[in-house]
Amino acid sequence: PGPGEGPHAGAAAPPFGGLLWQGVGLRQLYGYMLLHACLWALSWGCAIALLQLEHTRVLAHDRTRGHGTVLLLFWALAFAAENLTLVCWRSPLWWWTLEDTNQKVQFGFWLLRYICTFMLFILGMKAPGLPHKPYMLLINEEERDVENSQVSPGTEASRTTSTWKDFRRKLRLLVPYMWPRGNHLLQGLVLFCMALMGLERAINVFVPIYYKNIVNELTAGAPWHTLAWTVCSYVGLKFLQGGGAGSTGFVSNLRTFLWVWVQQFTNRQVQVQLFAHLHGLSLRWHLGRRTGEVLRSVDRGTSSINSLLSYIVFSIVPTIADIVIGMVYFTSVFSAWFGLIIFVCMSLYLTLTIFITEWRTKYRRDMNTRDNEAKSRAVDSLLNFETVKYYNAESYEVNRFNDAIVKYQVSEWKVSASLGLLNQTQNLVIGLGLLAGSLLCAYFVTENKLQVGDFVLFGTYIIQLYTPLNWFGTYYRIIQKSFVDMENMFDLFHEEQEVKDVENASDLRLEGGKIEFENVHFSYVDGWEFVVSKSLFLCVQVGPSGSGKSTIIRLLFRFYDVRGGCIRIDGQDISQVKQASLRAHIGVVPQDTVLFNDTIANNIRYGWIPATDQEIQEAARAADIHDRILSFPDGYDTQVGERGLKLSGGEKQRVAIARTILKGPHIILLDEATSALDTETERNIQASLAKVCAHRTTIVVAHRLSTVVGADQILVLKDGHIVERGRHEELLQKGGVYAGMWLQQQTTDEGESKEHQTEKPQSSKKVS
Repeated sequence: PGPGEGPHAGAAAPPFGGLLWQGVGLRQLYGYMLLHACLWALSWGCAIALLQLEHTRVLAHDRTRGHGTVLLLFWALAFAAENLTLVCWRSPLWWWTLEDTNQKVQFGFWLLRYICTFMLFILGMKAPGLPHKPYMLLINEEERDVENSQVSPGTEASRTTSTWKDFRRKLRLLVPYMWPRGNHLLQGLVLFCMALMGLERAINVFVPIYYKNIVNELTAGAPWHTLAWTVCSYVGLKFLQGGGAGSTGFVSNLRTFLWVWVQQFTNRQVQVQLFAHLHGLSLRWHLGRRTGEVLRSVDRGTSSINSLLSYIVFSIVPTIADIVIGMVYFTSVFSAWFGLIIFVCMSLYLTLTIFITEWRTKYRRDMNTRDNEAKSRAVDSLLNFETVKYYNAESYEVNRFNDAIVKYQVSEWKVSASLGLLNQTQNLVIGLGLLAGSLLCAYFVTENKLQVGDFVLFGTYIIQLYTPLNWFGTYYRIIQKSFVDMENMFDLFHEEQEVKDVENASDLRLEGGKIEFENVHFSYVDGWEFVVSKSLFLCVQVGPSGSGKSTIIRLLFRFYDVRGGCIRIDGQDISQVKQASLRAHIGVVPQDTVLFNDTIANNIRYGWIPATDQEIQEAARAADIHDRILSFPDGYDTQVGERGLKLSGGEKQRVAIARTILKGPHIILLDEATSALDTETERNIQASLAKVCAHRTTIVVAHRLSTVVGADQILVLKDGHIVERGRHEELLQKGGVYAGMWLQQQTTDEGESKEHQTEKPQSSKKVS
């Protein structure tokens, strides 16, 4: 039957099936048929993906303009496929003449499809979009549980989520690191690397063509100078291309060398930005974090960004470009059947690769979780080395670490097994595609439709095309792994700062250092409220452990913001001033002093970085630690070890006091500053503290009442409330909580003094 006739002519047959049937019937497959069929198949593939997404989860979680990504892609491809018909109006299968009823029906169906796809495409860009997340129906029961319970990203529910979720958001975070803003040299390098990548694509096309010309010229007996020129051109192109995949050629090596500078810029930017962000997070977050997991996430996340940029820009994009170029070349030069074989093979390969890789994502994510747990357990155990020794728990810790490693290796085996399945599937698809194309090309050569050189060209080109395609699965797995590795780092970036400077915040103008707490309410654990009922001047707070003494200092330093009321310094609400200016005027000696793994001098210098050695020594003398430092073999250059573990508790506390003295703040906060000192050292240092705190507002948190007897005002806290206030003598006369604590501590001190006097003669006797 001719065009417009036959049982299928008047029916609205599916474009792919109808065109394929007509192509077989005419014993010819036109190029436009292939393009139309490929685009239509891709659009239906997107539609199936859309149905799967709608079945498992809501398509979009935020209100957006227009369709989501999948819907917009589907209707864009459908509209593009219908427009291809206009390009092929000279084809014998075109119904423009409307000679009979069948052609009119075909034209009517096409016009209806064209109008519908056009309207859906336009409406997809202008539609108001889906409602906001809180008013949406969560179809997936598991996702509804996640929404209600607000689980963390590390839960089982999140582990089953595709790593390509929020892909555009993640890509937007990567783009700024690929384009170095403010650095014109690196921007020029980026553009030059892109040009080199385009040159590689052109070289990949010309290498098989020149190889074909060599074979044809040898077969035809071409002159030597012609053959020599062709061979030299081929070798030159091969030198630029490299081993066939563009991985070892001159152009690729030059691009890789130049891209190193961009990678270093990216790595530096990510690490510095993340480091600054972590320092901007609240004390609440830092108290709840696990150091091992955070460091592991930062390490893997920063390295994965370079992997993503390199593989997406210089591996995935070039591979897809090579596939498209190959389809166009073989369709136009050889036959549309070759383009169809390449399209089917590539589509099947990519589909199976993506499907299997997405399926095995849960194993990779579980392996990362187990790895984090093992590393975190090791770090936690080593940081508590002394505690492990105290309780003879080495075997227990080793067994716990061994269990964590075993769980990690079980997950690792699942990852390796699923990887083997993926590789075998890819090899099968590649083999079948190569077999079909080679048989078809050999048939055309025997029919004298193609030359021997064309068979060589096809074999060379298809192997050259399959090489990056074979790596495509690896690229996809690496990119997917990098996205998995980046998830925890993105979570760190998304941690919001709990305490922020308000807009247009001013610097703190310190005059007399007057501090006021006005009706302050605070709670950082559920069910606990801390209340200061009215305005007052704070000097000293005393009380039993857990009464809220240290919390007041953290509120004043703005580690937390109050839930009600306000804190003022010289009449200025501290929530309305810049945190940097507030903290510049406040010096703190914490209860639990942690030093940097550096020298004693540098730990003291941390109070004021530009300080000279002389100023450091003066601060150490004021803290009554100068002589002790000089007794060390290395003096001020003595390394204190990690967290200052090489020093005793009293030595660490005095280094912290010296650091605060060096800072020279107008307000001093002493949080159990002498709690780690013995009685004799405490007496020696109290005189130094009195000199340092003179003419400064000082808040002392103390459990040992002997350190606060000279305070202008003492606040006694119990269960988060101020139960007594006044001077030392006044509180003793009241006979309340303070008097009871004073009597109890005096009795304890007398007992310790008698015990110390009894032990002295005994020790002397033993020595003699």
